[in-house]
Parts: sequence; structure tokens; C-alpha cells
Amino acid sequence: MLQKSSRYRLAAVLILSPCLTALAQDAAPPRTLSLAEAIQQAEANEPAFAAALAAQRSAGIDSYLAKAALLPSVTYHNQMIYTQPSGLNNRSTLSGSQTNQVFIANNAVHEYASQAVVNETIGLKQFAGAQLAAANAARANAELEVARRGLVSTVVSLYYSVSTTAEKAQLNTEALREASQFTAMTKKREAAREVAHADVVRAQLQEQQKQRDMNDANLAAEKARLELAVLLFPDPRTSFTTADPNHAPALLPTHDEIHQLASKNNPEMRSALAQVNAANASVKAAKAAYLPDLGLNFAYGIDAPQFAKNGPEGTRNLGYAISGTLDIPVWDWFSTQKKVKQSEIQRDAAKVSLTAAQRRLIANLEESYAEAAAARDQLTLLDESVQTAAESLKLTKLRYEAGESTALEVVDAQNSYLAARTARADGVVRYESALAALQVLTGSI
Repeated sequence: MLQKSSRYRLAAVLILSPCLTALAQDAAPPRTLSLAEAIQQAEANEPAFAAALAAQRSAGIDSYLAKAALLPSVTYHNQMIYTQPSGLNNRSTLSGSQTNQVFIANNAVHEYASQAVVNETIGLKQFAGAQLAAANAARANAELEVARRGLVSTVVSLYYSVSTTAEKAQLNTEALREASQFTAMTKKREAAREVAHADVVRAQLQEQQKQRDMNDANLAAEKARLELAVLLFPDPRTSFTTADPNHAPALLPTHDEIHQLASKNNPEMRSALAQVNAANASVKAAKAAYLPDLGLNFAYGIDAPQFAKNGPEGTRNLGYAISGTLDIPVWDWFSTQKKVKQSEIQRDAAKVSLTAAQRRLIANLEESYAEAAAARDQLTLLDESVQTAAESLKLTKLRYEAGESTALEVVDAQNSYLAARTARADGVVRYESALAALQVLTGSI
């Protein structure tokens, strides 16, 4: 019985644990996430950025391996060979009388090799390969920064989308409350026989429309929050909020400052330049096939019928050997020539990509700066529009209460006030997004 009750308690705990965890999450206040924290979490969770980071690390290892290939390699070689005796007469060697072996390619019936071997190959192809690997590593570093800035741009867009949709949901909630109050006012005035029933109908239609608008705004806010949460959290249902956009906008750098920063720290330019360097190294590596390679080999140890420093009659088995080879290419059916031509074609394409990246950088800077400047200049006008719309709504309601305006005018004033506040919210986010885009281009974020 005790065992059954223990199992029942364990089962109850396992069943209720997810529910209790969900209740605890709902009870906890949502976490306010800054833009910097959102970017940091996205870098840790986004798979495309993780792939770019893995490629950058792999390219760094390839560069190390290519440089290590320029240095001599050392191995300790050990081998024992036994060959069946031929049964013929013994043959005399420096190490004494031995029985002939069946395979003439082998040196003795018993052969032992224990040697330290140093190998080195010297050629232009190896140096060009190291240059190519270094250029690819530089390009991978630049591509990682490109991926990071692309991820930052996505996070910034989603982050401010969450902010603006949440603010619009709040504005629509306030608009619904305003419409409900106006409906109540028209009903009171209808009861006092001061207005016609048409005003009540018009106010109710406005209230119903605001109810639908609020529901749509809440849905848009939830969708924007989930889109950002997919990048940031293991569970997209995690509750969080974003910081409000700065209502006191940050200062916009000057045009010259933006160009100076972008020219010094632009990953697209670095990637295109590294691609050209890699293409030049590929051309050099292809042309290296026209030149000979020098191979050097040094071995120290024993290679004798006895596994010993000295053989019979004091024969010395321990010693060294040095060899060198020089392979001179003579004829390969124009394969090298075609490879050189192929690498030169790729180099020309890389140069075109470099000039295209330069043009695109200039265009992006000009477009982003013009967008940020226009958004900044409109903020003051948007503030004035909100103040004007608020004053118009106030006066229109007072005139309606005094019987000097119609319900339609009040509804129009309410819609104008909501549109002005919504436009201001969009204007703030537009400026913050444009400023963030400039910061991404210059590497400031």
C-alpha cells in the first residue's frame, strides 16, 4: 500500500508540475528586455548566425593547417618484415652470412626498421595555399560580421515592431474607452430629449468599430511578440516586454561622421576585398604547377636484419640517410594552362563584386541617412499634430455638449486624434529604426 501511494504521489507531481510551472510563469511579472539583451540572445539562438560562426572558426583552422604545412613534419617509423626463406645457399653480407629470401624486393628474411623521419616539401604552391587559406579566413571573419549585422537588423526591426504594435494596442484601448464615454453621453442626452436617436446609433457604430480595431491591434501585438520570441527564447510563449522607444530622440551623427565610420568598418567591403585576395592566391597556386617542387627527406635510425644498434661482428646498424627529389613538370596536356585561365576568370568576377560592394555601400549610406534625417524632421510636426488633434477633440466635444456640433463631427475628431497619436508612434519607431540601420552600417551596434 505504501508503495502504491508513493507511486500515486509521484504521478501526481509529474502531472501537476507543468501546470504549476505555467501558473508560476503567469504570476511572475513580464521581463522588460532591452535592445542590447535581445541582440545578445538572438546571437546565441539563431541557427544562420551559428552556421556563420562555425564557418569562421573552421576557416581559421584551415588557415592554421595551411601554415603548418609549410613546416617540416616528423614521424617515428617502426616496421618489422619477415620473408619466407628461399632454401638456397646462404649469401654473405656485411652483417654476416644470411639465408636468401623468397621475395627479392625485400632486403632480408628478417628486417627491422626504427627511424625518425623528417620530411619537407618546398614549392610555390604551398605558399600560395597558405595565402589562399588566410584570405578565406579573412573573408569568413567578414561574412560572420555580415551575418551578425543582418541578424541585428532583423532583431531591431522586430523589437521596434513589438514596441509600436503594443503602443497601438494601448492607443486603440484608449480610443475604445473614449468611444464608450461618448456613447454614454449621447444616451443621456437622448434621454433628456436634447439629441436625436441617430446620434446614439452613430456613437454605437463608432464604439463597435473601435472594439474591432482594438481586437486587431491586440492580435498584431501578439504576433509581433511571438515573431521576436522565436529568435530569443527556447519557448516562444515566454512573457516579456520591450523598452519604450526614446521619446527624446538620440542625436543624428553628421553626414561626414557616418561616411568615415562606414569606410573604416564595413564587413561587405572586407568580404569582397578578401574574395579578391583569395582569387589572386588561387591564380598564384595554379601558376605554381609550372614550377618544380623540392622534396627533402632525412631519416635516422636502423634498417637492418637485427633489431639492435650493432649487428654481428660489430657491424653498425644505427645511422642516417638523406635524400632529395626535384620533380620538374614537362607535359600535362595544357591542364595547368586551363586551371590558370579558370582562376583568372574567377578573379575578374571577384573584382566586379568588389566594385559593386563599394557602390552598394555608398547607396545604402545615402538612403539610410536620408531616411533618418526625414524621420527626425517629422517628429516635431507629429508632436504638433497630436496637440492640435487633442485640442480639436476637446473643443468639438464641448460644442457638442452645447448643441453646436453634430455627433459626426465628434466621431471625426476622435478618429483624427487616434490617427495623429498612431502616426506619432510610427514616427518615433521610424526614426529609431532608421538610426539603428545607420548604426548597423557603421558597426556601432
